[in-house]
Amino acid sequence: MTHPTITEQLDDPASARESGRKKIAWARQHMPIMTAIEGEFAAEKPLSGEVVAMAMHVEAKTAVLTEVLAAAGAEVAITGCNPLSTHDDVSAALDAVDGVTSYAKHDVDDEEYYAAIEATIDHEPTITVDDGGDLVMAIHEDYPELIDSIVGGCEETTTGVHRLRSMDDDGELKYPMFAVNDTPMKRLFDNVHGTGEATLSNIAMTTNLSFASKTVVVAGYGYCGRGVAKKAKGQNAHVVVTEVEPRRALEAHMEGYEVCTMAEAAEKGDVFVTTTGNRDVIVEEHFERMSDGVVLANAGHFNVEIDLDALEDLAASRQEVRDGIEEFRMDDGRRINVLADGRLVNLASPVAMGHPVEVMDQSFGVQAVCVREMVEHSDEYGPGVHEVPDELDREVAEIKLAAEGVEIDELTDEQTEYMDSWQHGT
Repeated sequence: MTHPTITEQLDDPASARESGRKKIAWARQHMPIMTAIEGEFAAEKPLSGEVVAMAMHVEAKTAVLTEVLAAAGAEVAITGCNPLSTHDDVSAALDAVDGVTSYAKHDVDDEEYYAAIEATIDHEPTITVDDGGDLVMAIHEDYPELIDSIVGGCEETTTGVHRLRSMDDDGELKYPMFAVNDTPMKRLFDNVHGTGEATLSNIAMTTNLSFASKTVVVAGYGYCGRGVAKKAKGQNAHVVVTEVEPRRALEAHMEGYEVCTMAEAAEKGDVFVTTTGNRDVIVEEHFERMSDGVVLANAGHFNVEIDLDALEDLAASRQEVRDGIEEFRMDDGRRINVLADGRLVNLASPVAMGHPVEVMDQSFGVQAVCVREMVEHSDEYGPGVHEVPDELDREVAEIKLAAEGVEIDELTDEQTEYMDSWQHGT
């Protein structure tokens, strides 16, 4: 292995570790699901002998998941899944944990980014935990000899699941992967509340601007788009939604949002947020219609939703006007402001802390039990994308309710029989 760990790259790793440990400790205070799972894992060691490679947003909440997997007996190698989302101090703190090696570093170029992913693969993983699919793709493209020894993996985010399903459809996905993104515990909480709150809070902190009275254009009305739209509306913004899927567009319309094309929205918006996971959502024809001072942010996984190359070609000048804000000035004097280089704004902006801790406690709880499931029942899952068993999702919800002191009703035997029977009539 030639790629250095984060400890080997920092000038003062001891100070970084101390800072990162404080962040992780704060997150742990608010992650009762992970605390409960860690207690079980530490006692039973369900991952003993396994090697877990991870490509994730390396910040405090992710660190808790990493430490829980290590406590379960696994050797863990981790790196980032976005060049700007790593917190170096958290990465350094992880690198000091027994059983964990971290290669994640903030603000790396493409070559360094993929070299770090390859470094995790050099550990010869038996499990992969991915956010965006880059780790799985690298294994399939460059390390096919490892596939037979990999029992399976988990994918965290919408974009990654899309990529994996495309691989699966083409018959190219050679080991089983759980679509963690598609569980109710992920979609209903992480995607809606996590993305919604984190996106808007990071836009607000980066710009120091209010949403009240502004027109916020949300591109895409999937679960993430719904969250951004809902939270923006709650902050007294006028929300415009753009969509390509007619049923989602109709849903947004019935929820009371204005729905139109991006070409129309470009003339109306003050703040634009892309949430589609697709490329070229905001392009040259839209830039040409925008008003002076608009703010553009991306909440999708990759920085391809805003066509920055076209914007730079149009611009007469370009400068950083505030940490995390790049101003593109047009020939006519209009200014278009792009946050976080068009990358995932809730994790890549200078003030970014990612999703709220409580939300990620739920999502990472699902990740943890899915890793356990894949190890304990690997013979039940063939190559391809698999839905997370519903009982695992329910298990995490039950842990959360118990931690919150919330009790719910249970079906009686008669109710269960009634719901399971087709013979009861009017």
